[in-house]
Amino acid sequence: MIPCDKCRDRAVIYQRYSGKHLCARHFEEDVHRKVKQVLRRYRIFGGPSKIAVAVSGGKDSISLLYILKSLFSYRKDLELVAVAIDEGIAGYRSDTIDAAKIVAERLEVDIEIRSFDETFGITTDYAASMGMEQGPCTFCGVLRKNLLNRTARELGADALATGHNLDDESQTVLLNYLRGDLDRLYRLRPRKALEGMVPRIKPLRRVLEREVALYAVTHDLPLGTAACPHISGAIRREVKDMLNDFEYKHPGTKYSIMSGFDRILESRPPGTFRTVPCIRCGEPCGDGLCQSCRLLEKIRAKSLRRRHG
Repeated sequence: MIPCDKCRDRAVIYQRYSGKHLCARHFEEDVHRKVKQVLRRYRIFGGPSKIAVAVSGGKDSISLLYILKSLFSYRKDLELVAVAIDEGIAGYRSDTIDAAKIVAERLEVDIEIRSFDETFGITTDYAASMGMEQGPCTFCGVLRKNLLNRTARELGADALATGHNLDDESQTVLLNYLRGDLDRLYRLRPRKALEGMVPRIKPLRRVLEREVALYAVTHDLPLGTAACPHISGAIRREVKDMLNDFEYKHPGTKYSIMSGFDRILESRPPGTFRTVPCIRCGEPCGDGLCQSCRLLEKIRAKSLRRRHG
């Protein structure tokens, strides 16, 4: 038995970047500490608030809901509500939503479920079958973001929490470095509330993916391993593998990437991005027609051509 460096109980993890062996209790404290450090930046939890938590049913979002409930269960002025989106992916999404409902019920948190089919009249499976230039992940990501924001706003939420972990964030930063896409890079900056847009927060952005998975295991949370059948993004997979290799050889690499990125953000003045209502759906966007309506228009146009071609 390898003992915990803090209490001599059995260790459940060895953090190579910190050089510490931690037992289940001190591991939980470490994860909670990192989450609280991130939450202080957002300055949303200081007073009465309602937080919508995006739950896909995977380990990250379910762990996030559990952590926020654990940290703030004593707060009577803070309300959590889970939001699940059914994108219409046969044989995959229904199982993960069931897992989300089980955990929400266990934590006594209300859950709101919305679907692409009911809202947009199109599913991700249908979009994938159309063979669009944009892959199904682009379609799914844009519409999911749209529906999450819309649902959080309708629920009166002060913030929308997502389960992006340190691996997700460091991959995104490095991808944008490689592409030279500064505009997209700076969009990762936490923003003040814009008209029609619920502020997004990422409480797990300092927690490694493997540590989120271990947190789920040590708290008896569902740990789904099924992958979406439409998953794509060869470049991101390459970046993920490369970062994991660097992290193994040079522990702390992912933290270093995010620390450097945060310093870059601090050195750049906030942008002057403004939103206007989409002329079709009324959702906030930058130039009069939102990305969701653009994609839906392309899919519907191709569908009509197929029917009449």
